[in-house]
Amino acid sequence: MKEKKVSSRFIYFFGAFGGILFGYDIGVMTGALPFLQQDWNLENAAIIGWVTSSIMLGAIFGGALSGQLSDRLGRRKMILISAIIFVVGSVLSGIAPPNGHIFLIVVRIFLGMAVGAASALVPAYMSEMAPAHLRGRLSGINQTMIVSGMLLSYIVDYLLSGLSTTMAWRSMLTMAAVPAVILFIGVLKLPESPRFLIKNNKLEEARKVLSYIRPVDKIDSEIKQIQEMAKREKLANQQTSWVSLFTGKYRYLVIAGVGVAAFQQFQGANAIFYYIPLIVEKATGNAASSALLWPIIQGVILVLGSLLFILIADKFKRRTLLTLGGTVMGLSFILPAILNILIPDANPMMIVVFLSIYVAFYSFTWAPLTWVIVGEIFPLMIRGRASGLASSFNWLGSFLVGLLFPIMTASMSQEAVFAIFGIICLLGVLFIRVRVPETRGYTLEEIERFGESKEINRAGA
Repeated sequence: MKEKKVSSRFIYFFGAFGGILFGYDIGVMTGALPFLQQDWNLENAAIIGWVTSSIMLGAIFGGALSGQLSDRLGRRKMILISAIIFVVGSVLSGIAPPNGHIFLIVVRIFLGMAVGAASALVPAYMSEMAPAHLRGRLSGINQTMIVSGMLLSYIVDYLLSGLSTTMAWRSMLTMAAVPAVILFIGVLKLPESPRFLIKNNKLEEARKVLSYIRPVDKIDSEIKQIQEMAKREKLANQQTSWVSLFTGKYRYLVIAGVGVAAFQQFQGANAIFYYIPLIVEKATGNAASSALLWPIIQGVILVLGSLLFILIADKFKRRTLLTLGGTVMGLSFILPAILNILIPDANPMMIVVFLSIYVAFYSFTWAPLTWVIVGEIFPLMIRGRASGLASSFNWLGSFLVGLLFPIMTASMSQEAVFAIFGIICLLGVLFIRVRVPETRGYTLEEIERFGESKEINRAGA
């Protein structure tokens, strides 16, 4: 059957829609959790942490498996499978049996596998479909779509908050199936990635797909480039192993990239995104279910910050932005604890104001720049394994923060917990200054030589 031509706008729209779906599923529990707690009388901090963070646990495995499976089945087919898991997982979450903690945790781990897969597959598919001059913008645009999905979930949660306690959280979780259905229908009409087709010796199909999205005179040269890159990647996989990531000239760059990815999550951003209604409840004494405007405020700040990043991304050094962001983020966490000691009767909402400052600086520094650096810093010979390792550490950090935050706030004040995250933010700044080379404006070959020079310096020390 003759494949219909698909416009590049259609391809980019549904690539972006995958980011929205990813963000929606990450954010929807923020509004649902207060109602779930009321309905099931949830007071156990460990269970609250597991229900919230289980989706990130699944994402660790989903992200790891998606790369290998997409090389066998194709990017498009794996995105379709992920969309199906999104739909099934969302519906099962919404019909969890009363007090079914274990059921909901298991379902959300299953759902998390789709979240992890989407986080890896959608940007990969878009980058393989987009022309070279657009690929540099994709990281920033993808971040904007993810936080837009989070904002959308916060708005839906707010609109559904007027329902009965039971219907509210069940409707919020089930509604996540709607964007997944839209994504599935859209991706059905998309062609397979030409890169996947060429790697599987389907040159004519790849040529046909490229004819939809490239000028005719550019197709042959791009096919040759893809074939050459595929050969180099195959050679890289044969000549390197997991052990080689932390030996010789690659060690410096691997530690830098993986460290940035880990710090991004251990700095505590997701504690705000997942638990902001509960944070407001603890600060004011009002019910968390009445604080659902705060996630929307945080979501708006995230979207505006991601748009700001797109404007300034290539105008400032990576290390400068990360240093600025990490410093302000750290102080935004530490100052409330200091002020609480100096002024015990200060307005309890002070901490929420400082958290908003944190989110603002996180949104245009550490949130998007982490993945820009991960995309730039790893040499070709280790890029696949190193990027996967960085992603795994990032999801692991997200899981641990989501799991441990309610447990920590049950045993100490919120100010003390955030002060701990603030110290981690400042340690992240120190890590940037000492261990991470500047990557803006350097070629991949020049960045690789940074690793070689560090190894030589250590050998001669």
